[in-house]
Amino acid sequence: MSENAADAVPLLGDISLRSVQRIEHRLDGGFQAVRIPGLSGELQQRVGRLSHEIVITGTLFGSEAAGQLETLQQAAGDGEELTFAADITTALELQNVVITHFRAVEVAARPNTWHYEIGLRESPPLPPPAQVQGFGGLDDFGLGDLGFDTDIVGDLQDLAGDVAGAVDDALGVLDSLGALADLGSLGGFLSPMDEPVDDAANLGDDLNGALGDLGGAFNSDG
Repeated sequence: MSENAADAVPLLGDISLRSVQRIEHRLDGGFQAVRIPGLSGELQQRVGRLSHEIVITGTLFGSEAAGQLETLQQAAGDGEELTFAADITTALELQNVVITHFRAVEVAARPNTWHYEIGLRESPPLPPPAQVQGFGGLDDFGLGDLGFDTDIVGDLQDLAGDVAGAVDDALGVLDSLGALADLGSLGGFLSPMDEPVDDAANLGDDLNGALGDLGGAFNSDG
């Protein structure tokens, strides 16, 4: 890469990478091989591409080489996100990168000369934080149209209250029948009803308790 072409000099943050000899772009498409019975070969399922990788090699030389080397070493040691611009990334939506590795080799036979290699990896911004919502927030998960009214929870709560009231009325009738069956002055001709009435009363108590638990679940703040 020519030093005379100022617009072609790669920029890493505010660092001008001059005397670059090679820039390599690597991209893993993020495919996973899936074996399918009866299929010759493997199905390639994409689960999402990996980050773009850039590998830069170059040479630092001259009176300013030591200062340039120090600048690159500090940038690599800081580990902060940096912008990157070069001709090879023109077609990439590359926002920020991090320096994943840095290597420098001093040339003993040539004073103030260093060969270097910089590894860059794309560091995309995080997505917006997830929001925990009720049924009204199903659109955020692509589940907005479920084919039924999501207000059904309120309707179920009202229905549970109505059924509980009906059970209370039925238990009142059973209590009356129990009292009638206990009338000894009638000669005990209602005695055969004692056991069925008791069983029905017990069943009603169990049902009423279950509906109470259900109503409590709907009314709980959790």
